[in-house]
Amino acid sequence: MNDTYAGDIAPRAAWDILERDPRAVLIDVRTVPEWLYVGLPDLSSLGKRTYRICWQDYPAMNLNPHFVREVEESGISADQPVLLLCRSGVRSRHAAVALTAHGFAHCYNVAGGFEGNHDDQRHRGSHDGWKVADLPWRQD
Repeated sequence: MNDTYAGDIAPRAAWDILERDPRAVLIDVRTVPEWLYVGLPDLSSLGKRTYRICWQDYPAMNLNPHFVREVEESGISADQPVLLLCRSGVRSRHAAVALTAHGFAHCYNVAGGFEGNHDDQRHRGSHDGWKVADLPWRQD
């Protein structure tokens, strides 16, 4: 347990929470181009959807000043387990901290994110993350 958010969890652990807990939600905090060109976690087999709420606004990559409000307006309540995902786990960690500071009690960062961290050749998608864990995803 972290003092500023519930902590980091592996993608497979995030899937297990989403599968077990009907109230658990996944928020993908990446940008619209990332959703379109890289893909999205696919929770349809769980009867759930991935919430898409940007932590930063593309292309300037300024912080989205309405992030917390957009989470609240999406119908997610402060007592639900909230799993946050980005490309590698950095932005989603910041989002978890921000939501926790606004009263959300169970915010987890999905470590490694969707694509994972860089490998030795500075490429993503081979070391860790949602895709490497072979979890369902789709490209719209």
